[in-house]
Amino acid sequence: MADESVQPRLRGVYVFSRDLARSLRFYRLLGLTIEAVSDVFARAPLPGGTVIEWGTADLTLSYDPHWRAATGPAANTINFELASDDAVDAMYRTLTSAGFVGHLAPCTAPWRARFAIVDDADGNSVGLHGPRDLASDRRRERGHSA
Repeated sequence: MADESVQPRLRGVYVFSRDLARSLRFYRLLGLTIEAVSDVFARAPLPGGTVIEWGTADLTLSYDPHWRAATGPAANTINFELASDDAVDAMYRTLTSAGFVGHLAPCTAPWRARFAIVDDADGNSVGLHGPRDLASDRRRERGHSA
């Protein structure tokens, strides 16, 4: 087990955005309270101190001249836990009705919670989870080999 005094704490997630207004529309529909700092940067503080930030290529290139936009499909998923399994279905409908691409329709996942994936404005996969309990997950996982 890592020493908690030296274990890093996740500060947040930075999302590169081709169309900041459309990106922020997606995440506001998801329910985030977002502060649009400028026309190239925005942030959403989350409970517990984690922050999601969005920035454009122009902003990123202003401090990292070697940065290059990713190509191809997203390899990672940004996951959000919603209040209920029904909330997963409702949020999936809200986002896809607003024109965002449904990647995985709501289903009961192997971890026994409702789950869906919608692609955000930049093609990032956003997972929508029903409530989960880490202790229950661990008990179930002990029955499976990795």
